[in-house]
Amino acid sequence: MAAGRKKEFDEDKVLVSAMKVFWQKGYVGTSMSDLTEQMGIKKQSLYSAFGNKEQLFIKVTDLYLKNREAHNFSLLKQENTSLSERVMNCMMSILERQCDSSEHKGCFVTLCQSDLDSEDMPAEATQKLVDSDNDIIKMWLDLFSTDPESIALGLDKRAEECTICIFTTLKGTACMSRINMTSNKLTCVITNCLKNIGLH
Repeated sequence: MAAGRKKEFDEDKVLVSAMKVFWQKGYVGTSMSDLTEQMGIKKQSLYSAFGNKEQLFIKVTDLYLKNREAHNFSLLKQENTSLSERVMNCMMSILERQCDSSEHKGCFVTLCQSDLDSEDMPAEATQKLVDSDNDIIKMWLDLFSTDPESIALGLDKRAEECTICIFTTLKGTACMSRINMTSNKLTCVITNCLKNIGLH
């Protein structure tokens, strides 16, 4: 059997290009022609490499989570750093990314979640967006429930409350950044969030 044709494009590069389209227009608002134009590949090549629009979106979302969230949340594991500093560093890293003018502002996942109540949003893509939030919520819950300093401060008894406060705050800053609110102006939101849960 003849060997399959070698891809004529860099997969990670075209996935980043696709991400830019979904980030700007959301899942429902993005057409296949939008994607092929931005990615610089033919529609048949897109189907051959990624399946369909939904499968492409899932790959793009995985890439976003791997490249961005992994770095941000690694800050929570810094050694010889207080819990307050670790959480502040993580939240500020996320905020600065949200407000970065060199790319689309806000959060890719949060933007695309605006389509979740649309009848045109397919089930697997919907589940990917829901799961991504659930994974982050679980990560924060685990931190507050098991971190020795959190336990010493009694925050493990309010792990869910602390998690919801942080998660909702970062969802809010993601939205504010899209109307050109700067990270300097939004830093007070992070600081007040941490004060409210007893970490600043």
